[in-house]
Amino acid sequence: MKKYTVDTHGICAKQISFLLNKENIYNVEFVGGCPGNTVAISKLLEGTSAKRAVELLKGNDCDGKGTSCADQLACAIEKALNNNL
Repeated sequence: MKKYTVDTHGICAKQISFLLNKENIYNVEFVGGCPGNTVAISKLLEGTSAKRAVELLKGNDCDGKGTSCADQLACAIEKALNNNL
């Protein structure tokens, strides 16, 4: 299992980290952001298929920002899956 940490841009959370084995994600953590939402996302995704998480979260928008904590997590997972992170 490998740990990934990404700095975010244009959202409340400043950083996101997660563990990824070949198929599933674990220990999603947000630095900053809305605790109610980010903690819920972390709990809901624990052990989830990384590909499924990307499908669910990519493109979610926060208040017209064009991105969100969930969207940036999805983009980071996608990059990690493609070995681009």
